[in-house]
Amino acid sequence: MAIVEFLEVSKIYKVGEQEFKALDKASFELNEGELVVILGPSGAGKSTLLNMLGGLDNPTSGKIIVEGKDISTLKNNELAEYRASHVGFVFQFYNLIPTLTVHENVTLVKEIAKEPLSATKMLEEVGLKEHYKKFPSELSGGEQQRVSIARALAKNPKILLCDEPTGALDSETGVVVLKLLLKMAREYNKTIVIVTHNSNIAEIADKVIRVRSGKIQSIETNSNPKNVDEVEW
Repeated sequence: MAIVEFLEVSKIYKVGEQEFKALDKASFELNEGELVVILGPSGAGKSTLLNMLGGLDNPTSGKIIVEGKDISTLKNNELAEYRASHVGFVFQFYNLIPTLTVHENVTLVKEIAKEPLSATKMLEEVGLKEHYKKFPSELSGGEQQRVSIARALAKNPKILLCDEPTGALDSETGVVVLKLLLKMAREYNKTIVIVTHNSNIAEIADKVIRVRSGKIQSIETNSNPKNVDEVEW
């Protein structure tokens, strides 16, 4: 079942008299419980696509339908409501608040989420329940990324958007993070979107969307994705 539809979505930026097409008539669907990898080089339009799906930006033209609602026409306050209720974000750098404990960083989402999940439960899911009193500086990079995933999941979003989530991690730690994201798709039925330039990650995806020069180059559905441990990192 499609939870997201991009319909001929374009984003054009003007620099003086010049126009730059960051995204050019992109169309695709994302299904509930699917792990999707958006693959492409730097400047391909991946982040622009992610920002619009996350309600951080509006398209110049086209429609973005999320659970039957066109979010491309929403005003700023409506987009803020959409981000709070529908979307979780995981970035390459963890954006944790250094003066708060692990548990406090995750419970922050209660301020904005309508139906938040238990912070303790989410920290248990990412394997960090015993670290809940620690501060971010006391954790490894991989552990900090797992805290950021727990925080995103505690919002109880339908869609989890991940921008190079393993980009700052070594391969062994990156595998742990990818296993966790795959688990969230399979066991919690979350739609996981991973933006990356790492083509290896595409091997574990249910769907791979390749982007180049603002255009969708190809959309591939993988009926038999590899387990994370089967991929050569």
